[in-house]
Amino acid sequence: MSIAAAFKDQEIFVTGGTGFVGKALIEKLLRSCYTLGKIYVLIRPKKGVAIEQRLEALLNCKLFERLRREQPQTLAKVVPIVGDVMQLGLGISEADLARLRNVNIVYHSAASVRFDDPLRSAILMNTRGTHELIKLALQWKKLKAFVHVSTTYSNPTELEVEERIYPPYADWRTTIKLAETYDEETLNVFNLKYGSFQPNTYTFTKSLAEHVANDYKDQLPIFIYRPSIVISTIEEPVPGWADNFNGPTGMLVACGVGILRSQNCDPYIVADFVPADVVVRGLIIAAYKYLKQAPAKGKPIDVINCATANISPITMGQVIDIGKRYIRQNPFEQTLWLPGGGITLCPVLHFVRFITMHIMMAIVVDTLLRLTNEKPFLLKLQRRIFAAFRAVQVFATTEWHFENENFKALHAAVPEDEITVFGFLQHSNINYVDFFQNGIRGAKEYLMNESPESSSKARLRIKIFYVLDYLCRAIVYGFLIRLIYRLALRIFF
Repeated sequence: MSIAAAFKDQEIFVTGGTGFVGKALIEKLLRSCYTLGKIYVLIRPKKGVAIEQRLEALLNCKLFERLRREQPQTLAKVVPIVGDVMQLGLGISEADLARLRNVNIVYHSAASVRFDDPLRSAILMNTRGTHELIKLALQWKKLKAFVHVSTTYSNPTELEVEERIYPPYADWRTTIKLAETYDEETLNVFNLKYGSFQPNTYTFTKSLAEHVANDYKDQLPIFIYRPSIVISTIEEPVPGWADNFNGPTGMLVACGVGILRSQNCDPYIVADFVPADVVVRGLIIAAYKYLKQAPAKGKPIDVINCATANISPITMGQVIDIGKRYIRQNPFEQTLWLPGGGITLCPVLHFVRFITMHIMMAIVVDTLLRLTNEKPFLLKLQRRIFAAFRAVQVFATTEWHFENENFKALHAAVPEDEITVFGFLQHSNINYVDFFQNGIRGAKEYLMNESPESSSKARLRIKIFYVLDYLCRAIVYGFLIRLIYRLALRIFF
């Protein structure tokens, strides 16, 4: 049976459908499995905006342009469901629960991916939310596959991560009870100790969510799918699409506009980046295997590490070098200074760079903005950048190795005539120069709302910044040389 045929008339429920992976998954399902039944998407009303309006905004974003052009009729298959993963029963009404009774496939990708979330919020979203969805899924008698989307970093104390469940850091039932009983401030007091000193609340609560799934493995056709760091698309629906500044995309944009000049990071670690469309293809193939054959009861839960560092390796230093080179060739329209800077493992050097290249530059820029009656923003932005990178510091200086035999085996399950549509190992040994060039164009178009190719004005600004950058360096180095010369004269003469 082909993959497209296996999804025929299947009803699918998606949480996290407005997120990065969720959007890409919905688009791919509609475009490549267009005979499916319905896709129910859990959407939370936000700031007074009705879910119908949020769904319309979702389907009108640039990601769906190809689908709107080629198969506009499939968009009617997407049905919004009012709900909130942080609520008991996901906040779904009885009427909507009745609509979901024939669901065949669940994709649970909703999660808070902010590493600095308070412990209570992260528990309610990532851990209790998983349990609440599982309790609903137990009532869906036609369910054939439940895909729990986790992360390869759910066990950060393990540097060699196998495709299996690891011992829990805490009891998930007790943890949920704590979040339901105590307030945010109280839980934050013993956050680190209770979380076994994990890097952040995200990895801790996602680890607990895996154990929620594991405890129901004999009652549901459930398995765990762990993507590593998800980045822009390599091929479809367009190369370079992304919808957030997370991971290397954010670093490249910050470097590109000239506000990120230094980062405390190991340039030699091999980073594990996975293009979003590769993640989505794996999600679809994994569910397809369960559609063909139900999992056997009594066996360990299936775990899939969606990781590609051993397939297409690249170091953090190489990412920065490629980015600096091609951003200068295709600069952003909103550049504030010459793209540059670098990464270092030396915290002292990074601190000096941060003070001189980040804080001092921000003070100068904000002062100039005040003098021109414009609202200052750069110093505040630098504080946010500093906080964001501090939250992911351990991931910038640590190299994990992820076993991924189950992931690579998914490609082997794809019928020969559907390799180009659903396969992913044909993208082994990615040409990262082309990939990040497309990523830069995608960041300009989809994140910065600019033309993918720079204007003549932007290129002229870069040339001016070249001159100013060298001039500033000459002044600073000249001052330092003069200072050292005077000190030497006093000491030796």
